[in-house]
Amino acid sequence: MYRSIQIASSGKPLTLHFAFAGEKPPKGARGAEALHAAHSTPGFKAEVGECVPAGARDLVVGLGPRKDFALAKLRTAAAKAIRTLHRRSVTSLSVLAPSGLDRRSFDARTLGQAFAEALAVAAWRVDFFDGKASIRSEALAKLALASPDRAFAEGMAEGLAIAEGVNAARRLGATPPNVCNPPWMAREAKALGRRAGLRVRTIDFAQAQRLGMGGLVNVGKGSDTKPCLIVVEYRPRQVSRACRNEHLVLVGKTITYDTGGYSLKVNNGMVGMKYDKSGGTNVLGAMLAIARMKLPMKVTALLPAAENMVNGESYRPDDIITMHNGVTVEVTNTDAEGRLVLADALSWACRELEPTAIVDMATLTGGVVVALGHFSAGMFCENEALRRRVEEASEATGERVWRLPLWNDHREYMRSPHADILNSNPARMAHPIQGAAFLSFFVDKDVPWCHLDIAGVANTEAASDQFVKGPTGWGVRTLVEMVRRWSGA
Repeated sequence: MYRSIQIASSGKPLTLHFAFAGEKPPKGARGAEALHAAHSTPGFKAEVGECVPAGARDLVVGLGPRKDFALAKLRTAAAKAIRTLHRRSVTSLSVLAPSGLDRRSFDARTLGQAFAEALAVAAWRVDFFDGKASIRSEALAKLALASPDRAFAEGMAEGLAIAEGVNAARRLGATPPNVCNPPWMAREAKALGRRAGLRVRTIDFAQAQRLGMGGLVNVGKGSDTKPCLIVVEYRPRQVSRACRNEHLVLVGKTITYDTGGYSLKVNNGMVGMKYDKSGGTNVLGAMLAIARMKLPMKVTALLPAAENMVNGESYRPDDIITMHNGVTVEVTNTDAEGRLVLADALSWACRELEPTAIVDMATLTGGVVVALGHFSAGMFCENEALRRRVEEASEATGERVWRLPLWNDHREYMRSPHADILNSNPARMAHPIQGAAFLSFFVDKDVPWCHLDIAGVANTEAASDQFVKGPTGWGVRTLVEMVRRWSGA
């Protein structure tokens, strides 16, 4: 819809007002004339996202009943409003913050962030592969945002920075496998990182072999484009007192395409496997936003990138491979490849980076989709403090997580009769937990660790208010919010 949304003053802006259902503002209140005109419009009930023009230069957007207000309502209203703005070819918008809310729960900065974030996420679409037969309407060049409320404007700037990370993740996620492979991901990460002030380096295939990364090497060696480990470092000029001794490591599964290997996906099971890199793309998107916002915490991201293809060198069921930390794995299913590349990255992080906490994100199991659907990501975290940080951030962003157990029984269930562990127990019981149990063998016991299985939320099969069909960038907002709260920014 819009190629770019920026904080800027431009020309004579359209003014956007928010209205609550059943309320008419007192005379003299800011925007009262436009709100009275809206409420006088036949049929206008100020339902969430309902838009009505109030004169030539005013637009009123409904938020529903005040007693039911939540940030999710504001995000939905913003997402619906962007369509009206696009239809009217609006290029400059001044936004008046919703009035009369409890500022302890909904301060102006938080409101501004939620509004602009949702506006920019809803404005994004997959049109970068449109050809000469496209019937899609042309996107407008730019929407300039402003607000007379300084705190609301500052919040909008933060929301746009976060949305930029979300949409960068979605662009990478939507890029098809004939374009996106591990070397391409490494180049894109370097280009994006350079613009955001991140340091990006790559451990290539030969180095991974020397380092003993048996999971990454075996999963990707059947492809003509070899695997790599992309390392993205954020080092702020100043670290907050709360994070003086903290080093957060984010790890994202980056399988650029997953055929299933010799355990080949069938019955159109491969369609959509370009989204199997969503853990990595979303972690990278979070890093971009963290850097843009200059959050005062040391953060490193690892993107183990591989293409799970089949040739004469590909790994097979019954192979036994040795991982980075020396654990041996009997392969029972080459389609359980994501945990193998993640495992080497987790082990390398513990060995080389001295993390004080690790959060990994992956489209790991179909089992979590069966368990939780598209409503929530599965969360595995046995450290109470880290779990609380993730849950609080999740609640603030509306990206739901649901805790699933990870007991020692589950770890023992992954034992192999011929090696240390199996990459997948053929019995399939506790299927979503198997992935987390496997990964637990590669994280030092004294390092707080959280595993997020995003298989059900990484992409959507149908358009909604905020998302077009395709990748959602799920987790970018939660990771950024977690770092923001952790650092005290």
